[in-house]
Amino acid sequence: MPRSGRRLPATRPVALAALPAALLAVICAGSPARADVRPVAGAHAPTGAPRAATFDTAPARAALQRLLPRHAGQFTLVPDPAAGADTFTVSGTAGAVTVRGSTGATLLTGVGWYLQHVAGADIGWPGDSIGMLPARLPAVPAPVTRSAQVPHRYALNDTDDGYSGPYRTFEEHQRQIDLLALHGINEVFVQVGAEYPYYRALQRFGYSAEELRQWIPGPGHQSWWLLQNLSGFGGPVTERLMRERAELGGRIAEQLRGLGMTPVLPGYFGTVPAGFAARNAGAATVAQGDWAGFDRPDWLDPASPVFAKLAAAYYAEQRAVFGDSSMYRMSPLHEGGRTGSVDVGAAAGAIQGALHAAHPGALWAVLGWQDDPTAELLAGVDTSKLLILDGLSDRYNRLDREARWGGVPYAMGTIYNFGGHTTIGANTSVWLERFGPWRAKSNSALAGIAYLPEATGTNPAAFDLFTDLAWDAGPIDQRMWFAGFAARRYGRPDAEAAAAWEELRKGPYSTSSGLWSESQDSLFSARPSLSAVGAAYWSPKSMRYPAGSVRRALDHLLRVDPALRGSSAYRFDLVDTARQALANHSRVLLPKIRAAYEAKDLTRFRTLTAEWQDGMRLLDQVTGSDPNLLLGTWLSRARSHGADRAEQDRYEYDARSLLSVWGRRSTSEGGFLHDYANREWSGLISELYARRWAAYFATLDEALAGGGAPREIDWHAFEEEWAGRTTRHPDRPGGDPYRLATAVAAALPPAAATG
Repeated sequence: MPRSGRRLPATRPVALAALPAALLAVICAGSPARADVRPVAGAHAPTGAPRAATFDTAPARAALQRLLPRHAGQFTLVPDPAAGADTFTVSGTAGAVTVRGSTGATLLTGVGWYLQHVAGADIGWPGDSIGMLPARLPAVPAPVTRSAQVPHRYALNDTDDGYSGPYRTFEEHQRQIDLLALHGINEVFVQVGAEYPYYRALQRFGYSAEELRQWIPGPGHQSWWLLQNLSGFGGPVTERLMRERAELGGRIAEQLRGLGMTPVLPGYFGTVPAGFAARNAGAATVAQGDWAGFDRPDWLDPASPVFAKLAAAYYAEQRAVFGDSSMYRMSPLHEGGRTGSVDVGAAAGAIQGALHAAHPGALWAVLGWQDDPTAELLAGVDTSKLLILDGLSDRYNRLDREARWGGVPYAMGTIYNFGGHTTIGANTSVWLERFGPWRAKSNSALAGIAYLPEATGTNPAAFDLFTDLAWDAGPIDQRMWFAGFAARRYGRPDAEAAAAWEELRKGPYSTSSGLWSESQDSLFSARPSLSAVGAAYWSPKSMRYPAGSVRRALDHLLRVDPALRGSSAYRFDLVDTARQALANHSRVLLPKIRAAYEAKDLTRFRTLTAEWQDGMRLLDQVTGSDPNLLLGTWLSRARSHGADRAEQDRYEYDARSLLSVWGRRSTSEGGFLHDYANREWSGLISELYARRWAAYFATLDEALAGGGAPREIDWHAFEEEWAGRTTRHPDRPGGDPYRLATAVAAALPPAAATG
């Protein structure tokens, strides 16, 4: 695992917050007591300090070299802080493009604008068409200046680190930052290593290192620990792992600062292990009850005097590794937490007070989800220092955020992906219908966008379009936008590519609001049942668009000019569309299997189940041809963090369980979280989903042949056995994507038959 030059302390920490300023300065400079902790460059700049007269473009230049290795030398990046916040200008002649910008990230946003609107190329998430760029980049017809329409362009759900990859390398996180900057994001949640400040600080409050290592979950489940939903599962973690993750998180935060982006760090709002009040005089805690079959960690009353001391210790430890920030992410009482006798308004005020004691004037980012934030919470804080990240902007109708939240600033958000599902689609038409009018309201509190899929790296069109909202001054025409996307996605206009994306636009990318913000998942990944309507309990139960749109898109993509088929963008889109077409067919095939079984037609039942299993084999093969759809990568990343076989196996279980049982039996069954993170990945399909359906069909076949009732299968035990495996899977793609996608099309009914 790549490591930064910063080494973390191994000894019990000094209470930095309590030290005199002069001594603290010596320590931060490298005293013997903390010689192994170096503060992040620029981390202690006062919040709200005026922007420097200029800035170093080297981080943006390095990112440009990573993004466009063959063409980076044709760009001149000019720092221009005086241009105004979040502004870039693009100009230049052929082979000599100049981008002026107010920050390093804004310079990259200008490069992104140039690629999209002048060069006609796409660097997506995932896939790109930069291989189609000419050796000499085209001229800019006339200088173009763009400014962000909203100050806050926030990215990453609290669950992203879990569902997108808790064991990713620095290079993978760096790529994510480069892409976010290229698409205009300026605030990024940094979760990696967030356990380390808890681990260090709580040792001053009566807990041993061993107790805390048992309390902190494995990296795959830490997202929900930080949300105060669970503890311990997937662990124990080692101090070595926590130190490495903290180093990684510190490097990510530095990378963001270097580009002028805000690293949004987790704040402290009161999560403590069991028994805290008994070990700390004057502390008052509230048991938080159950979350999906887990006992939630206790909540330390923020109004109690011990809270301020623990918060100060937490922020001091966080500062030592991650540096300071001007924005912190907290959602107290997330998804059903209990308030007990705590005054929520007073508690919220104390949470914000502790934050401002450590980071004067810092912004508190809170998720708008279910009933949060409540009126009681909002009444207790300075709402001018609050930003609500609305996770429901495109999900429900008749939303009035100004009335609901009393004029508190908010960012319009989208969660079009849950659990890392590989399903295509998003409510893009809803984004376009709402963003402009919501922003134009006379009393509008809309201050940003919030890119919040539970997992990133799927639906590149959705990522491109949603981030465009913040930089386009006028209304965006959905049809024209998708036509332009089709042209740049593969490097130049192509009639078949345009037709494919028009089908996808009309289908999975034009789903409506009302109940869902995500498309349906696949029945191939569902727990077997003849009456299955979805894989994840919380996902849509039926198709959200006509299936024929994806089937027709696949046919069009297969007819794209052969000269355009070499890009990673084309290969991913082809494989992903073939995968989705097969997934949609599962919803046609399963009712036929059920009808044959109920009719006791064994011959037809066997024919149809053989077709189902052939489809799953083909699905495993086609997904295996793309690097973004491999179980082997997910597992090898997890194992790479273990120092010995036992630790490697433990982290692999952490990673596997999240995809299958999610947690213990009570979570999987009573909490309905089994298959919540289902995804159609090669290896996962063959080793779990296909085996599961084969076992189920075998029981039905036996029942039909013998005239008895089918055998019961303990599905949790089946899935738990899979989660405990350590079988290896390829972490590199294999097979020809075009040939395999052609085989998918041949195996499916023609588009006219799919609706």
